[in-house]
Amino acid sequence: MGLFKIAAFITLSTITSSAFAAVFTFTAIPDENESQLRTRFEKVALYLEKELGIEVNYVPVKSYSAAVTAFRNNQVQLAWFGGLSGVQARRLVPGSDAIAQGNEDQFFQSYFIAHESAEVLSSDSFPNLNGLTFTFGSKGSTSGRLMPQFYIERNLGKKTKDVFKRIGFSGDHSRTITQVEAGAYQVGAVNYKVWETAVENGTVDTNKVKVIWQSPTYPDYQWTVRAGVDETFGEGFKERLTQTLLNMNDPDLLASFPRSSFVPADNLDYEPIENVAKAIGLID
Repeated sequence: MGLFKIAAFITLSTITSSAFAAVFTFTAIPDENESQLRTRFEKVALYLEKELGIEVNYVPVKSYSAAVTAFRNNQVQLAWFGGLSGVQARRLVPGSDAIAQGNEDQFFQSYFIAHESAEVLSSDSFPNLNGLTFTFGSKGSTSGRLMPQFYIERNLGKKTKDVFKRIGFSGDHSRTITQVEAGAYQVGAVNYKVWETAVENGTVDTNKVKVIWQSPTYPDYQWTVRAGVDETFGEGFKERLTQTLLNMNDPDLLASFPRSSFVPADNLDYEPIENVAKAIGLID
């Protein structure tokens, strides 16, 4: 083999090795308990790895803010965010894009749930929550904090601190259900998908806790990809990733979200969330 061919072979080998050395990493907001999240997203990692032909790792985080921080610091290049956390992440890393959302995420809802002792009747009109104890989910949750706070303040005409006797933040939707069912809080706000899954699986006692109000719809969860992935993983990677997420049609994978399918998303879809966050003072 000639000197030029040897040099060319070494250069090509080095480039190829370098490309394969890049590990694509993603995370997700911890909206349910950790074991459920690991089961779901380790399956997603295997799916992405097979379809994209590169090593893919799922990295769990302990909080919504930790997911945003990991994205900002380039510890992850993709994240399954809620509406608010996605807005926060994209503001911190300009050029990042929402690329896919669940079909249901275009029309998401918050449910307000109440313990039987609260004696709050289910209604289409907003319930009287004055003087009760109330728990949100995570402080960074769209369906468990942002939108519920907005609807409480808009409908009752005062700040949440002036509505409730005591306010808590459970950390995730599963814990909100558990705390309200146990009577630790009289009322709470949850992601409607987590509630419906709990009812379907029989993990919540609907004799003790029930839905008392359903919010209007709003845009929520989405896959957001970090700016610069084409430079790291090759030209056209972002487009291939987007198509891979949109093509996720395995019933088991979809059921773990749970979503019926994934559809295209755009940053502009989440302007209503950004506007609400500004209106109630969660972002500048």
